[in-house]
Amino acid sequence: MPDDRPAPGPLPAPGLLTRLDLKTLRLFAAICEDGTLNGAARRAMIAPSAVSKRLGELEHALGCPLLIREPRGMRPTPAGETLLHHTRRMLASAEQIALELAEHAKGVRGIVRMLANLSAIVQFLPEDLRAFLAVQGAIKIDLEERPSGGVIRGVAEGAAEIGICSRSVAALDLRSILYRRDRLVLVMRAEHPLAGHSSIAFAEALGYDFIGLHAQSSIHDSVRAEAQRVGRPLRLRVHVPGFDAVCRMVQADMGLGVVPEQVFRLIGGAMQLVAVPLADPWANRELIIVTRTGTLSPAAGLLVAHLSQHAAA
Repeated sequence: MPDDRPAPGPLPAPGLLTRLDLKTLRLFAAICEDGTLNGAARRAMIAPSAVSKRLGELEHALGCPLLIREPRGMRPTPAGETLLHHTRRMLASAEQIALELAEHAKGVRGIVRMLANLSAIVQFLPEDLRAFLAVQGAIKIDLEERPSGGVIRGVAEGAAEIGICSRSVAALDLRSILYRRDRLVLVMRAEHPLAGHSSIAFAEALGYDFIGLHAQSSIHDSVRAEAQRVGRPLRLRVHVPGFDAVCRMVQADMGLGVVPEQVFRLIGGAMQLVAVPLADPWANRELIIVTRTGTLSPAAGLLVAHLSQHAAA
């Protein structure tokens, strides 16, 4: 019978594979991030001439320029942007390999790198990860906090296998699974004029000062978008990095805050603050688990299965 399988494509040129070593790729990424050969050389602790030589050899092997030289520095060409995207994923994978093999040498069965937004870390992950590690004690979890947009980018670039973030942020081409639902509340002092409401539309509170989360947070994006939608200014007194800081600023009578309801139960009640649920549809949020398409490591697969079983109905 004739073989209908497609003929295999040509193998990469040996010279090209030789130039795509991790050291050269790490130097290329450093040039892109620093914008100069000298800065990349300092980071790698080698001479600038050696960096220039490696870059020239890499461009020659690939057959196209990777960087545009400008008076104020260097920036990647379109081909360089493509290489930088894949380089970051390769370097993250290499680091993951080194970490996992080091942990295996210590008797640990696997390590899972995970990114999550602040809402997930404060509200749900402590108990969920405790339950997981009680059963899978040979697995180690490396958890890093990032805003939802940073979670998406980090997982897409290979910085972590698993991410948890708000569904309000575009998930690119990642797979997503519902993790939890939460609701946003308006936090205030007990004597505030709005404290007697059973629920309130966000627009009704826009006449007061607010304490905002950092500008990259999905909650800040939501409240800013709602203020723009109703055509009212958002009177931000100060940006702070976390929910505990929001509640402390509210306690100091600097303004109102918006936090997830479960966060308020954990933090705000002890400060004698009041929480009024927001009646707006956008205040009812979904947190999702995101992963890249393809096969997860066995340890990451076990963790995703554990976390997804807690998805709200």
